[in-house]
Amino acid sequence: MAKKVIPYKDSQLGKKEQVTKMFDTISDNYDGLNRVISFGIDVKWRRRVVDLLKTKKPKNILDIATGTGDLAINLTQTGAEKIVGLDISPGMLDVGRKKVRKKNMENVIEMVVGDSENLPFEKNSFDAVTVAFGVRNFETLEKGLLEIYRVLRPKGTFIVLETSIPTKPPFKQGYRLYTKYILPVIGRIFSKDNSAYGYLSESASVFPHGEDFNNILRKIGFIDVENRPQTMGVASIYIATKAN
Repeated sequence: MAKKVIPYKDSQLGKKEQVTKMFDTISDNYDGLNRVISFGIDVKWRRRVVDLLKTKKPKNILDIATGTGDLAINLTQTGAEKIVGLDISPGMLDVGRKKVRKKNMENVIEMVVGDSENLPFEKNSFDAVTVAFGVRNFETLEKGLLEIYRVLRPKGTFIVLETSIPTKPPFKQGYRLYTKYILPVIGRIFSKDNSAYGYLSESASVFPHGEDFNNILRKIGFIDVENRPQTMGVASIYIATKAN
């Protein structure tokens, strides 16, 4: 079971409202900050997600927590005819739509506002579902995963890219120092929101990663579940399949 994440900022708001407010606030700086915070390695991780999906040849893909659309744009390389990028933050989607228009991908990528725990799609709608750095922001993890299972077609592929915690020294100790002290400082320097990157660090530290997350996926009903640690374990790619 996932540990409880410390609320982001406004105790009068629920987690969904808090997360929406946070990402709306940092949307203009989000891409640049991601490159700085991850030293650009997040670009390589997204490419690996794309490479994994290429072999599945999906006709349509749902990218949940699409944010500013980085992964959705990359997923066009799979040859999918339709990609839907869904996010709860209108501010992030506004940035994403500008990027999609600039790349003339509007005929392939559709960006929609939506809630991961109440997806506006019919059962068995998508060949593949992806989530990059967004699962930890679900208000109720299992509810969101059940929704993903519902909209996936039988034998459809689910791929999650998410931060994780290295288990081997010295990477374990270095990661803790970086996320606890350095990451929030970078966020304060470059972002209008002093609390946002503190929240992101905290949410990553309490998210169930590795085999713990694998077991949650199996509980939902996914099969062929595996996780692949990336860059000494600071992130993981999870791959699962919907049963028949």
